[in-house]
Amino acid sequence: MRSLKITSVLVLFVLVLASCSTVKVATDYDKDVNFNQYQSFAFFKPGIDKAEISDLDKKRILRAIESEMLQKGFTKSDDPDLLVSIFTKTKENINIYNNNYGYGYGWGWHPWYWGAGYNTVNSTTEGTLYIDLIDAGKKELVWQGMGTAALAKDVDRKQERINEIVEEILEKYPPGKN
Repeated sequence: MRSLKITSVLVLFVLVLASCSTVKVATDYDKDVNFNQYQSFAFFKPGIDKAEISDLDKKRILRAIESEMLQKGFTKSDDPDLLVSIFTKTKENINIYNNNYGYGYGWGWHPWYWGAGYNTVNSTTEGTLYIDLIDAGKKELVWQGMGTAALAKDVDRKQERINEIVEEILEKYPPGKN
């Protein structure tokens, strides 16, 4: 019986830990495009300048995208096949946990209430990163990836979390690979 309790606590712990690191990803693309034709990329500065995040976070995101694109066999070029642009959205999630556990009788009023109830308030920032791949010749959007995840507030953990989000998004490129 005791091993069952320990096992269930460990399973719950692993599920909670896994849920903290998940990235929800969605993609969309032009089905008429042959993605094998793209070999090089560059960043689309006008689009990136519009992203409403700090310049430091922009640098972190662009570093992560560049690393992933290079790993996929792309080359960075002044005359690219693809232009890469980003934009972001953030949302503050506030969670309130109420625990009014105690003893008494009946519903409603409790004249002999023992135990303490407690409330906890927790806030997290959830961010969505959009990565747009634009055909440089036609100036048309050909692929878009979107990743939503809880953001890290710790500066040391930020780059690691951004790398994880970008990797999850670009894992879905090129379409049909997965």
